[in-house]
Amino acid sequence: MSEVAWFLTAGFGLMVVLGVPFAIAIALAITGALIAADIEPAFLAQSVISGAQQFSLLAIPLFMLAGELMSAGGLSQRLVDVASTLVRHRRGGLAMVTVLAALVFSAISGSAPATTAAIGAIMIPAMAAAGYDKAFAASIAVSAGVLGPLIPPSIAFVIWGIVAEQSIGRLFLSGIVPGIVLALGLLVICWVHAWRHDVPRLPRATLREAATAFARGRWALASPLVVLGGIYGGIFTPTEAAAVSCVYALLVGLFVERQLSLRALPGIFVNAMRTSAIVCAIIAVSAGFGILVAQEQIATRFATWMAATISEKWIALAALNIAFFLLAAVMDEIAIMVILGPMLIAIANRFGVDPIHFGAIIVTNVSIGMAAPPIGYCLFIGMAISGLSLTRISRAIWPQIVWMLVVLFLTTYIPGFALMFQPAAR
Repeated sequence: MSEVAWFLTAGFGLMVVLGVPFAIAIALAITGALIAADIEPAFLAQSVISGAQQFSLLAIPLFMLAGELMSAGGLSQRLVDVASTLVRHRRGGLAMVTVLAALVFSAISGSAPATTAAIGAIMIPAMAAAGYDKAFAASIAVSAGVLGPLIPPSIAFVIWGIVAEQSIGRLFLSGIVPGIVLALGLLVICWVHAWRHDVPRLPRATLREAATAFARGRWALASPLVVLGGIYGGIFTPTEAAAVSCVYALLVGLFVERQLSLRALPGIFVNAMRTSAIVCAIIAVSAGFGILVAQEQIATRFATWMAATISEKWIALAALNIAFFLLAAVMDEIAIMVILGPMLIAIANRFGVDPIHFGAIIVTNVSIGMAAPPIGYCLFIGMAISGLSLTRISRAIWPQIVWMLVVLFLTTYIPGFALMFQPAAR
């Protein structure tokens, strides 16, 4: 292996282990590789600029901003109220409210952390007060947040669409069935937990309460229809849909719900920018990383080695899933997609995996990583809201993790599971 390849693999891996931030670790690995290859250092600046100049990247900060605006504007509370009138009277009903509210909010924010924060802040204290174990309450909010990357529109699918150069609209559609099946399984887990721990039921909502909740929540419920209807109706692109979502959330929060004030907007914008900057920095810097990886043929060589070692497609996919799950438990999910993307794509091509199906496999893996101990982003949000330790929430979340792995298995080995809503070939 050449010196360049050593910098891009072992050098980068060492910096990650030492705790160097991912964007900086990538930049340092590229710098070392450039020095070793005697390439002009200006290459790094050029690659960062070219990596950042992608129209689809605009969707990431815009969807994050939309989630922040809708949470601050009271739309997340409206969704909780609507879901509550539907299932709160059932065994485990309040926990089910968390899942259903997250399901709809995911179609607004596209982000697992945003969904966990918006719904968890309301539902974790409510569940604890109603007699649920607090660790379970936090774990179900974290698990429901995982729906964010699967239900369209999804920031994770936007990132993978950029990396793999695939249709973002088609990738969005591939997450619908895995997301819904995951939500159904979480509802069953809620019922089983309430039955085992004899959690008391809440009174059934009256017809008037349900009508009032739906009337007040109509603007929140309409948001996914506006965004997704616009995308698949050909009115605007996914990136333009993110901008529409922001404008919609701003107008509803200011003039309809009136829970959003002009004074609060700077803080909301800063929060969205802070998270977006981390994601976009990794993607921008990784452009040069990808060029050097391609130049050294690291991805192609690894794919060739894997094809020579593993002859069966199903075994290769199982190996990829295991490796991805272990990496996602200890490494940033976005960094995994961006940095390992070329290698993963080469392997998928070598074994003849449909690129949209493969995107669904990757994003399902990423979604699980958001909730998997020890460093899933959503776990830390659940810790912050509940005040519990990582250990307590991690113990409570394993039934949900097992179900997520079942959904991953279905997504991996039944292509129609992910491709059910794909448009017919012309």
